[in-house]
Amino acid sequence: MLANRHRDLGLTDDQVLEMFRTMLLARKLDERMWLLNRSGKIPFVISCQGQEAAQVGASFALDRDKDYVAPYYRDMGIVLAFGMTANELMLSAFAKEDDPNSGGRQMPGHFGQKKNRILSGSSPVTTQVPHAVGVALAAKMERKDFVSFVTLGEGSSNQGDFHEGLNFAGVHKLPVITMVENNKYAISVPYERQVASKNVADRAQGYGMPGVTVDGNDPLAVYQAVKEARKRAAAGDGPSLIEAVSYRLTAHSSDDDDSTYREKNEVDEARKEDSIITFANYLKEAKILTEGAEKKLIEEIMIIINEATDLAENAPYAEAEHALKYVYEEK
Repeated sequence: MLANRHRDLGLTDDQVLEMFRTMLLARKLDERMWLLNRSGKIPFVISCQGQEAAQVGASFALDRDKDYVAPYYRDMGIVLAFGMTANELMLSAFAKEDDPNSGGRQMPGHFGQKKNRILSGSSPVTTQVPHAVGVALAAKMERKDFVSFVTLGEGSSNQGDFHEGLNFAGVHKLPVITMVENNKYAISVPYERQVASKNVADRAQGYGMPGVTVDGNDPLAVYQAVKEARKRAAAGDGPSLIEAVSYRLTAHSSDDDDSTYREKNEVDEARKEDSIITFANYLKEAKILTEGAEKKLIEEIMIIINEATDLAENAPYAEAEHALKYVYEEK
């Protein structure tokens, strides 16, 4: 990355430093959750490691005061950027009563928070796409100036919800941005055995919208693509499809053994392009970040994570009598 690229995109030094902080917070939270899982304290982790740049770069290109997001289960970077806190995410990991996503009823990664316009997700993959398209339809019908933004993995782009949602959005020229986070694997299935086209973004032509493939390890490239897509959507020019290509640095989940379908040296090679490292290097070249400042930032983030862990571990579970709460209409 050439130094000062961010200024050409209209980003200040403080903004790109905040982008890096959000990426780092997502990474360190994720790493802590894996440790908690392996020590038997939380049941399940589905990781964002390797995808933080795409998630945070995209979020900073949106209007986080009015746009709606429909994230998929790896999108810790997005929900943090949109206002969810480390405390709230850790409460979800521990399945505690005060988990804002579901009161401890859903698996971790099933994000949802009304006050921050984070649409609730669910276990079946890609169901969030029609929901995001519906929000965009409401924006158009009510003549509101927000857009909706939805993410999914490249494996999910083969589901019917993806095709129906994008087709509807294209026909009606709705203000929705779809970002496919292509991390190269749909659980154990590599990209070349999932999709016949070279890129997922190639599919955009069939839906009457522009499609672009960007480096998902470069938050500035993703920022630029999403910024342009938002401008189009807000101007009434319809939807866009963005494919952010990165790599999943962990197993699919804490229940998966990725050694059965990929070699360790493949993962090691991908780690050389880890956005946490490459973006930190960019900030240092641009004289925005120093080694000392980076060390201090990590220390500050670890204090936040330690406090969130203690809070969540000691927080109460929901009462057993509340198991059916929010399932049926209450009068």
